[in-house]
Amino acid sequence: MAELRILVGTMTGTAEAVAKDMQDVLAKAGHHAEIVLMDGRDARVFDKNSAACDAYLICSSTYGSGDVPDNAQALFTSLEAERPDLNGIVYGVIALGDRTYGQTFCQGGLRFDKLLGELGAQRAGEVLLHDASAGTMAEDVASEWVLPWVEQHLLPTLAQRV
Repeated sequence: MAELRILVGTMTGTAEAVAKDMQDVLAKAGHHAEIVLMDGRDARVFDKNSAACDAYLICSSTYGSGDVPDNAQALFTSLEAERPDLNGIVYGVIALGDRTYGQTFCQGGLRFDKLLGELGAQRAGEVLLHDASAGTMAEDVASEWVLPWVEQHLLPTLAQRV
């Protein structure tokens, strides 16, 4: 079973609702997921010596011109400035956006993905991109995505590290 930490970057609460629904789905399957809002967090949230955590899920909306949400700014800035070595960190990304915004679609989550990769973290599977203009609920799409992601991508990635 996986021990996950879901880091939530949100402006309107949608990403937090997505995280809560995924937490419920994961719990029913025997996994544990702790939801951590990014508010006031810094690079230490990825401390390898902190509480047991197999992997991180970044669940982030996009704000403005492709920015991370306000509550995620401090964490993102801290990662950029401190450039910690995240080798050994495994993560996944749920990026929320609206395709009608063209080039900035899902950039909040994609910016986290790019930065974590640059810092040596290993992404398990592909990024989930949710389009708010597609007529689907982000909570539903992410809840359907998360268990296959854990079983097909996360657990095999973790097994390779042992």
